[in-house]
Amino acid sequence: MKVLVIGAGNMGLAYAKALVKSEFLSNHNLMISDTSPEKTEELKKISRFDVFTNLADCLPKADIIFIAVKPFHSDELFAELKPMMSPDQIVISIMAGVTIQSMQDGLGITKVVRAMPNLPAQVGKGLTSFTASNEVSRLELSTVENLLDTTGRSVRLDTENDIDASTGISGSGPAYVFYFMHSMMEAARKMGFSAHDSKVLVGTTFEGAVELFNKSDLSPEGWMKRVASKGGTTRAALDSMEDNNIKQLIEDAAYAAFNRAVELGKES
Repeated sequence: MKVLVIGAGNMGLAYAKALVKSEFLSNHNLMISDTSPEKTEELKKISRFDVFTNLADCLPKADIIFIAVKPFHSDELFAELKPMMSPDQIVISIMAGVTIQSMQDGLGITKVVRAMPNLPAQVGKGLTSFTASNEVSRLELSTVENLLDTTGRSVRLDTENDIDASTGISGSGPAYVFYFMHSMMEAARKMGFSAHDSKVLVGTTFEGAVELFNKSDLSPEGWMKRVASKGGTTRAALDSMEDNNIKQLIEDAAYAAFNRAVELGKES
């Protein structure tokens, strides 16, 4: 099996590196293509990558093709790829909002997987949600899942609407966490902590809280009750968040990302 990754940006490169480390593919069965000469020169320094700037030199050889470019490049890319595509090839797209139907029409093929990864894929802690066209067989889906799992975990969803929804939760979710971390670090700095100590205080707190959550059946509400005693410091903080309607604002933010994903699909 040969895999081609088109686009060596953050997510494309994250998948390429994860596939190399996983040894899921045999030697030099991973190809990566990018239009930037500077980027391709960097990639050539990584062993087990076959690096290309011309898609005609690599696309016909691929069994599975990851498309990891910005959504607004999709029409131009599809026009270039379509004459070279084979009906047996499987396309895995990580372009936000680009629908399966638009990819089938634009590429002239039927086997399409639409996936939504997130940034922690770069450190092997990613979550990728995905769904596929009916033409992708069970065996092929198993292979796809194994490929996606090289960057962390994957979840197969039933519909593309679910993919749009997952964009608002897991896809964009790391940015919400970073936003909260940034706010806490700013508060720590104002309290007199150094930049280094602020990072340690906040980063370690998040890491520990996530570990507790993942290793327990207790809900977030249950953990909050364990931490917040009546009249205590944590209760004061949580009451402030409730008074300022923070919970609803976070839900609104997630829906804003979801709605934008739907809009992108309509635009495509």
